[in-house]
Amino acid sequence: MNYHICATCGVQYEGSTESPEQCTICNEERQYVNPNGQSWTTLGEMSKNGYKNNLNLEETGLYSLKTTPDFGIGQTAYIVQSEGFNMMWDCITYIDEATIKRIEDLGGLQAIALSHPHYYSTQVEWAEIFNAPIYIHEDDKEWVTRRSDKIIFWSGESLELDKGKVIHRLGGHFKGGSVLEWKDGNEQKGILLSGDIIQVVADREWVSFMYSYPNLIPLPVSKVQEIAKRVNELKFDRLYNAFHRIVKEDAKNAVQKSAARYIAALNGTLFNT
Repeated sequence: MNYHICATCGVQYEGSTESPEQCTICNEERQYVNPNGQSWTTLGEMSKNGYKNNLNLEETGLYSLKTTPDFGIGQTAYIVQSEGFNMMWDCITYIDEATIKRIEDLGGLQAIALSHPHYYSTQVEWAEIFNAPIYIHEDDKEWVTRRSDKIIFWSGESLELDKGKVIHRLGGHFKGGSVLEWKDGNEQKGILLSGDIIQVVADREWVSFMYSYPNLIPLPVSKVQEIAKRVNELKFDRLYNAFHRIVKEDAKNAVQKSAARYIAALNGTLFNT
């Protein structure tokens, strides 16, 4: 029996002798099936193919975790470190002994929290290795591809996991799409870890919002207005997305001006072309 992993999105499925016929995550308009067809792998196969993880200190109390070469969607996970409580925000697929040892040296993981289904990856493997609960908003329960008693489906609009570390459901990209407000990060000025519920774009002074990024399906104006209003109530001056793009300062204003530009574009008042 193997726990098969979709090679396109990196999400792991229930144990089976045969690979699934299709990937639930990819066979949906927010993601895509590889034009060459559906393919599968396992952690065992990945370990034979030269993958490794890079764990880097970004700033005090914040580490980034990224697999090389790129696998699946290619996202970055983050570990927020504090005394007695380390949490991983979002998840990557590959895990090996070297990664486990480095994280254990930091104090292990006391919680894993996810922004949305595209980054569920091998979350159950991580949770079992570190004996950590997984926090997923109940609105995205249907997208869980491997069940576990470690998964806690939280409800409502926000959940404080530890002092100054609060998950907020914003919706948008997914109904349960969430961000992490870390109030004590960035020398008490605050950090927002946004997954791609809020996406940092090529010009790092701006962000954007989409229903589907690979297929370029925008969100409606009303949802972007709602997200901007919610985020304006949070404490942060820096923002990290899921692809190691960073708005280093004045990030709250960057979200507000980006929302205004997005809305103007959809309303036809930003440009004439």
